[in-house]
Amino acid sequence: MGMLSDLENGLAGVYKGTPKLGNDAKKSLVKVWPWLALIFGILQLLAAWSLWHWGHTVNQFVDYANSLSQAYGINTGTTAHLNVFYWLSLIVLALDAVILLMAYSGLKNRAKRGWNLLFYSALLNGVYGIVSAFNNYGGFGSLVMQLVVSAIVLYFLFQTRDQYTGSK
Repeated sequence: MGMLSDLENGLAGVYKGTPKLGNDAKKSLVKVWPWLALIFGILQLLAAWSLWHWGHTVNQFVDYANSLSQAYGINTGTTAHLNVFYWLSLIVLALDAVILLMAYSGLKNRAKRGWNLLFYSALLNGVYGIVSAFNNYGGFGSLVMQLVVSAIVLYFLFQTRDQYTGSK
């Protein structure tokens, strides 16, 4: 965890120079964080399930097309199967969902561990963008979008970091 602490402190320095939120905005955001973590955790689980389902549906279709081609004596040139980046994307997406769901209680209690889990989720979201950039469904646009979302979430996280002491 030392490396993550160093990264947190380094990013805190980066976000130190950004415009500050007012106290009312911080308090409102602190009240909303747990619910956002819960909602997005559930949405991430649904996205992971969708990715798994679609990947396997496409795989079955390719297998069917290959067997049909072989039945008619046609060379099967299509052998697309789920690659390592598909599996990495699925794992990162599911892990991010679990982290967000785990963050709920800590964020609700204003514990630093809840904030930390949300921080890890934002970092993992950036990793997901990098991994999905190598998939056919992701690409460069997905990478840019994930990095922008992570930067925005990190901005709001570092604006509210001082609110997480464990006491309401």
